[in-house]
Amino acid sequence: MSNASVGDRGRRRGRDLAWALSSGALVVLFFLILLWRNPLLFWNDDYQLSILPVFADVARAWSEGHLPLLSPYSWVCSNLAGEFQYGTFSIFVNAVVVLIWKLPLNFAEQAAALSISHLAALAMGGYLLGRERKLGPPLALMVALVSALNGWIVCWGATDWFGALGAFAWLPWAWWGLERALDSRRGPYRFLWPAPFVYLLITGGFPYTVVMLALLAAWLAIRSIVQKRSIASVWPLVFGMLLGVGLAAPAWLALFDYVSGSARQAQDPTSHFQWIVPLAALPGFILPAWTVPWADFSTRLIPHGATELACGFVPPVVLLFACAVRARAVVRRLKWELTLLAVLLLLSILPTTGMFRWSFRWLPFLEIVLTLCAAEAVQLLADRREGWWNAGTFAVLLLLALGGVMWLAKTAGLNGWPLFAVMLTLALCWACAQMSFTSVRAKMWLPPIVTATAFLLTYFYVPTNGGVPKYNLDPALAQPAPLDPARLYLSVYPAPELNYLLEKQPTPFGTVIRPGSTSMWGGVRLVNGYSPIRPAGVAREFDFAIHGEIAPWAGDYFPGRRGEPDDLLARLGVDGIILARESEIVPKPEAEWALVHSSQEGRVYHRRGEPLPRIQSLVADESRAGEVFARAVVERIADTRNQVEADVTVPTGEHPSLLTFSRPFFRGYEATFSGRVLPVSSWRGLTPAVEVPAGSSGHLILRYRPWWLMTGGTVAIFCGVICLAGLALGLRASR
Repeated sequence: MSNASVGDRGRRRGRDLAWALSSGALVVLFFLILLWRNPLLFWNDDYQLSILPVFADVARAWSEGHLPLLSPYSWVCSNLAGEFQYGTFSIFVNAVVVLIWKLPLNFAEQAAALSISHLAALAMGGYLLGRERKLGPPLALMVALVSALNGWIVCWGATDWFGALGAFAWLPWAWWGLERALDSRRGPYRFLWPAPFVYLLITGGFPYTVVMLALLAAWLAIRSIVQKRSIASVWPLVFGMLLGVGLAAPAWLALFDYVSGSARQAQDPTSHFQWIVPLAALPGFILPAWTVPWADFSTRLIPHGATELACGFVPPVVLLFACAVRARAVVRRLKWELTLLAVLLLLSILPTTGMFRWSFRWLPFLEIVLTLCAAEAVQLLADRREGWWNAGTFAVLLLLALGGVMWLAKTAGLNGWPLFAVMLTLALCWACAQMSFTSVRAKMWLPPIVTATAFLLTYFYVPTNGGVPKYNLDPALAQPAPLDPARLYLSVYPAPELNYLLEKQPTPFGTVIRPGSTSMWGGVRLVNGYSPIRPAGVAREFDFAIHGEIAPWAGDYFPGRRGEPDDLLARLGVDGIILARESEIVPKPEAEWALVHSSQEGRVYHRRGEPLPRIQSLVADESRAGEVFARAVVERIADTRNQVEADVTVPTGEHPSLLTFSRPFFRGYEATFSGRVLPVSSWRGLTPAVEVPAGSSGHLILRYRPWWLMTGGTVAIFCGVICLAGLALGLRASR
């Protein structure tokens, strides 16, 4: 290869990198404009009750020098690694979290910074994917914009379900890497390209995106085999995928172990019919305010605007126009992409199965494929002589037709006509520009410009939170008061999404009841927590719902059950009860419980005396009838995030001691007693329990070291070594 060609290739790489960075910067600027208009844009629902408080605890864990596997501040949401959605093993997620939490930002600003950083990465990947598929810079920019600004990502991933954004941010990057792995011109080490992005995607925290990746890889493999007539052509893709899966082994092994026996395995069949894209909603790809009935989280058909289908107006219009004027050429050139598009549309409108639910989660993948098809169609039509009949005038006529249908079918909703007016104006400007411009290069810039403008107009006129609740959480949640960090609380409150949303609770709240996982902000220990998985154990015993509220029957039963020192709550180490203002429960007997705080939000009761110890020695266990245990002396307890240790002395005699630890039980605990390994069981499946032999004395250490961490870590290190070795050999060969 000549020095000139090497230099040209280097300059092309430099330009592509600069354009990719510019795409990310443009997306940042876009959301800064939206934040200027609405500073609480990213401050919704799950972000408030789950995502942000957990990441505050993740930042705390790293500052303390601990791997954020477990959280001591919620029993239901204690296993952060097993919950998967928090990206425990993602280098990118953790780096961004640590950096953001070093800045003086309020809650809403932290949420915005977290989402925007991932949206910028998503846009950069979209641009590089477009360039890899031989699109010019303007059309690659359009792919970047739709990747990061499409309706589903903005309305759900970026402003509510962060795990979806954390994983999807790397789908275009993984696609880019997989395309390179299939390119035989890139040398024998091309299998390395997809590995890091497959790892980042899997560890990002959204199982649906992992399924998207599997579908994408299968589609690319089949296309390669058919086009090259060789099964061997896909080995770099397969090997690169396996390396990425191996690098992410701790994440997916943790999920498989944690979900076993959880509420997630017993999905309500009706949930698979919720949030399916209705056929009648498909005009929303062009007019996102299009309002027809959708099945919501309660399987009720309610009028819902199709903001999730927003994809910048240009892609569906251009693809329909290309099919109208050059159908055969479009099908011949895009038959593989159109097949994938049809499959994704079908998946979006059909019910799901198994542990998955809510088919509309396929939409961001569909919108990227739609945009790639549209960009290819623009290039296909580049040599076409245009007069008045162009994509812009086609858009005007299409909008007028949709406007007529919207008026007849009454599908405008609250924002349909204002959005229709501004989009029609935009389409007219687009048509005039196409008729005025004579340069093909200038015309190529019209699609990204119109796309960006359409997105901005859409989010100015249509709400972006998808109808999910908002809460006015008190900034004082960052402090423990009025609760005691030394105590373990059980909080009894009603469903937040029905009782504490902004419309019903306009004043700041949360410092007393700590809904969801908000206890993690102030470092307060609660049994409650936000968990879509709801693991076996304490979540089942108290019948917690997803948002951390206790079942009404459990709220009536446990706090008022008996109250003597050996009751169930005492066995768990619960020495504080929080009762929302809606609750009429009074803990009894009064000799055991004292009211320590009362406000408009609720009441706080403490057991009289000092907080209960983190390690308890039981003299009897109802589940082991007939067995008697000696009461051990437990001193110098050191309770940290992933382990607890203490000095233990068991009286001489024939009875061992049974120690229980005030932390939720998960498979994976191991115990050593003065260097000797002791078996770890559980007390009623709720807390870890260790039996210490009679007449022994020594130092007891209980640490969380699950098999999936050791096995997955070994696999990840092995795959990492292969990647580094391959990278070194590839760099050496290139030199």
